[in-house]
Amino acid sequence: MKVAGPQVRTNLARATRTIRDKRARVVEEMADWPQLRAAGAAIKDRALRSLDEQLVALEERVRAAGGEVHWARDAEEANAIVAGLVREAGADEVVKVKSMATDEIGLNDALAAEGIRALETDLAELIVQLAGDRPSHILVPAIHRNRAEIRDLFAAKLGRPDLSDDPAELAGAAREHLRRAFLRARVGVSGANFAVAETGAVCVVESEGNGRMCTTLPEVLITVMGIEKVVCEWRDLEVMLQLLPRSSTGERMNPYTSLWTGVRAGDGPRAFHLVLLDNGRTQTLADPRGREALRCIRCSACLNVCPVYERAGGHAYESVYPGPIGAILTPQLQGLENARELPWASSLCGACYEVCPVAIDIPSLLVHLRARVVEEVGEPAGERATMRALAWTFANPRRFRAAQRMARLGRGALRHLPGPLSGWTLSRELPEVPDQSFREWWATRGK
Repeated sequence: MKVAGPQVRTNLARATRTIRDKRARVVEEMADWPQLRAAGAAIKDRALRSLDEQLVALEERVRAAGGEVHWARDAEEANAIVAGLVREAGADEVVKVKSMATDEIGLNDALAAEGIRALETDLAELIVQLAGDRPSHILVPAIHRNRAEIRDLFAAKLGRPDLSDDPAELAGAAREHLRRAFLRARVGVSGANFAVAETGAVCVVESEGNGRMCTTLPEVLITVMGIEKVVCEWRDLEVMLQLLPRSSTGERMNPYTSLWTGVRAGDGPRAFHLVLLDNGRTQTLADPRGREALRCIRCSACLNVCPVYERAGGHAYESVYPGPIGAILTPQLQGLENARELPWASSLCGACYEVCPVAIDIPSLLVHLRARVVEEVGEPAGERATMRALAWTFANPRRFRAAQRMARLGRGALRHLPGPLSGWTLSRELPEVPDQSFREWWATRGK
């Protein structure tokens, strides 16, 4: 687990503060924001309660509109389906819209293993891809990098040593790099923000226009969608498309909102494939308490207010879903035994719940998952022994005072614990042990 260094923390603090302030301003404009938030939660809960019915309805509508639907139980199946569809199209390259689902399944690496190049077209995702890096934020994957770092990266990878660190100039260089790819692409790959069971429509929102290019220019469009992204009715989008842009980018509406239903002769791709991805979502749905995490609309508002995320950085979560939502979503999707530490990656301050546009009670879910980890996975032997020793020490005043005296004698050693405990102090700074405890001071105050 890599914890962010000083420069990354500075970059994160500056970026999250900017997004947080923008969000606050546009939310304050909405007198009915609490009602919208409650409506968003109700819309997602309704779809989750009848998820089997909604997915079957979605499949029927997509096929009736000329699209094809594929079901994938896990990442391996989803990657195989997409690779097969790209080969069928006779292509060895795809252009991609920013997609958490494809990051989750490791699609780019899977396609590369099949000799297929996946080109990220979202600016931040392109930066991450060129750097051979990993995303550190749901909305802004390259949030841990500043303008100077991006300028140096473009100079090295795009052959543009002439660039300054002006954002407009950097964006122009990326646009020039991507334009040729858009025009030659035969296959586009996207995720989905929402899909409507009633109509079969799929929705992608974005701010740069690259998504519109990927979903309209190629001959074949493949959408990989987590099964929890379905909503029941067309009118549900009225609520969701007010909540999402305000909570994610701090905008009243996204500059580009793309909706498509199947295929239409002479307009857009000639073939559309929808890949419905489970990959742990069904097992998450099986937990009556934990399933609330599936309401998430990937706005990233919880990351932007989280003190732990701001200090640790997104890479510390070792998941494509960092921050508070990642701490409750990743353990359920991957299995508690594979991400047992994440439910403890929180101070339980509650800021994430306050800003969540679909009212996910993240602090309560973290406590719920902590209990499940202890009950189902168990505590590490060393941690259990340490906690028992501490409980034994704290339970008796005489033992506690003796421990305080020993701590004063070993001040330097406590700052750098030895052996298997050394990892704990590498990422934590222990407070100085005082020369005198409060009780000792109290006993001598009148003397």
